[in-house]
Amino acid sequence: QVQLVEYGGGLVQAGGSLTLSCALSGRTFSRYAMGWFPQAPGEEREFVASISRSGSLTYYADSVKGRFTISRDNAKNTVWLQMNSLKSEDTAVYYCAADSAWPLARCDYWGQGTQVTVSS
Repeated sequence: QVQLVEYGGGLVQAGGSLTLSCALSGRTFSRYAMGWFPQAPGEEREFVASISRSGSLTYYADSVKGRFTISRDNAKNTVWLQMNSLKSEDTAVYYCAADSAWPLARCDYWGQGTQVTVSS
């Protein structure tokens, strides 16, 4: 059974930091590119960051460049999203996804999401 489980969401003040993690089980983690996709209330899910299978390549949405960092450790089957200088508009449920393609195309697996709330 394939599972993607996110951890690390919570409430943080504007300007603060938070690190999300996502662990994949049931598949070989190193065979998947990974991405993070927040979804704010009433909005569509959007892309913010992705990382290639080896971790050598990363992409970011313009809205988070310089503030968010995606990283992975294939030995730990885990991907992280370090979020700094958080803004109220970063408030969303953050989903991680695994994709057998690179760049990300149609993600094969999704986590259940973790809530991030940034208070102003």
